[in-house]
Formats: sequence, structure tokens, C-alpha cells
Amino acid sequence: MWEGRFVTAKRKGRWEYVSRSRGIRAAVILAIDEGHVLLVEQYRVPLGKNCIELPAGLVGDHDDNSNEDASVAAIRELEEETGYLAETMDDCGEYYSSPGMLSESFVLFRAKNLIKTGDGGGVDGENITVHRVALDSLAEFIDQKRAERAAIDAKLLLFLQPK
Repeated sequence: MWEGRFVTAKRKGRWEYVSRSRGIRAAVILAIDEGHVLLVEQYRVPLGKNCIELPAGLVGDHDDNSNEDASVAAIRELEEETGYLAETMDDCGEYYSSPGMLSESFVLFRAKNLIKTGDGGGVDGENITVHRVALDSLAEFIDQKRAERAAIDAKLLLFLQPK
């Protein structure tokens, strides 16, 4: 139906859905450092507000890296967004975030042996705020961000604990 640089709107029968263009994939990073999880906050145009998320980025989104390994992209994206370099990235598998509407999947990586190298914040134009949140106060942090009208990415359900 329509194709842009990063997404494609498709129709199969009466079903309409969206996919990534040009084989682009995504990597999401679970980075826990000394009892703290690294989260990012950035403005998301489709939501019209800031969103609290796990660090993430696109894999193979440039012509010169279309065959990029997802673990390499995950290491790069974590450092760009949070200012932490991971010695290794463990592949935790492929997941689909909204399979009724999107064909996009992401590979979840667990970052290991983190070293702080900078402030993070992303590349030009991203304007990312880094949050290093103690795991035992994550629920309160999320409640506070909701009160500030921030969106909360569904991947943070990884931390949901029964009360």
C-alpha cells in the first residue's frame, strides 16, 4: 500500500499491517548493573509524548551495514543511548511486540560486564535521557513517570512482580 524509508504498510486480504522496510531489524537491550536497570526516555512522535523504554536500536538500517550482526548493533546502541559499553551481549531470542498489527520482531539481548564510558543521550536529534534505576524502586519510578504523563513501553513488563 505504501513504503517509506523505515516502514511499509501492507494489505493481505482484508488485513492491514505494518512491517520494517528493507529487512531492517531491531535489537533491545536488557542492561542491569549492580542492582540497577538502565532505561531511556525519549519523545516518541506516534505517541506525542515521552516514553520510558529499554535501550534499543535498529539493525542494518544504513546501506553500508545492511548485513550487520544484531549483537554488534546492540553493543553500539547501548553505548550511544546510555553511555555504557557491554563486554558481551547474550542473545535471549526473538520476540514480536504487537503481532496483530506489526510483523516487526526484535532480538532481546542481555548486556554483561558494563563499563561507563560517557553520558549517553543518543546521536544527533535523539535527545535521550538516561535513567539508572534501582530494581527495588522500579515500580515507584514507573508510577512517577506515569504521573508525569510519560508512556511506558510494554517490554518493561519483564520487571512486573506480583504484589
